[in-house]
Amino acid sequence: MDRTNDIAEFLASRRANVTPEQAGLPVTGKRRVAGLRREEVATLAGVSIDYYKRLERGNLSGVSDSVLEALARALRLDDAERAHLFDLARTANPATPKRRRPMPQAMRPTVQRILDAMTSPAIVRNSRVDYLAANTLGRALYAPVFDSREQPANSARFTFLDPAATEFFVNWERTARDLVGHLRSEAGRNPYDRGLTDLVGELSMRSEDFRTWWAAHDVRFHQTGVKQLRHPVVGELELSYDVMDLPADGGLTMSVYTAEPGSRSEEALNLLASWVATPVAPER
Repeated sequence: MDRTNDIAEFLASRRANVTPEQAGLPVTGKRRVAGLRREEVATLAGVSIDYYKRLERGNLSGVSDSVLEALARALRLDDAERAHLFDLARTANPATPKRRRPMPQAMRPTVQRILDAMTSPAIVRNSRVDYLAANTLGRALYAPVFDSREQPANSARFTFLDPAATEFFVNWERTARDLVGHLRSEAGRNPYDRGLTDLVGELSMRSEDFRTWWAAHDVRFHQTGVKQLRHPVVGELELSYDVMDLPADGGLTMSVYTAEPGSRSEEALNLLASWVATPVAPER
């Protein structure tokens, strides 16, 4: 992942997404670009055209927070895009970058005990969406990922490389695009994560969809939402999920899934819980 290209392509792609009408600018004559011109972004951000051109060439070295905030307003960035812009600027600093501690790859026993005490499906992942641990119901819910031929278990690897994913995720494309946006955000926060770089390289080589959506430079926050799954045992489920940071385990999060009380999905989730709780009779 090239920092200069990432910055240049991100700014250019965000500029292309904003029309003059959205920015409150008059439209006169025929335009050669779908979005804003560079000089229009510079005017909206209150910087010179030469300075903005330098930024869009990928040089964010020394840029101030106030200029970044002005750019975020001019380009109408959402919260995830704004955070990504600041992350790109932070990693563009010419000083020796601070590297994060390596992400833990194994669960502390206390975290596993918390998982096991929960009645809702729960999974622990790192920021590059490796599945590191789960409780019994979480493992059963995401059995297609844990049992996938694409190992080690990873949400993005399963989604893009295992044909079973298009059956498991009711809205496969939305799920896939959200994952790409999450990985883009993480690449901005921590460009020195060798595991993330390797994962992006693997997916880029093996999936045309991933290559296309990665090049779009869209970013996403992945903290809460709804998952629609087509489970091989209990059928379709619509589950709300919430993602919680584990502060003592840098980079790790716990995702917890719940169903609407009284819904068909709650019945299916209860059926799955009964199914995993039923002991398998030994073969004779």
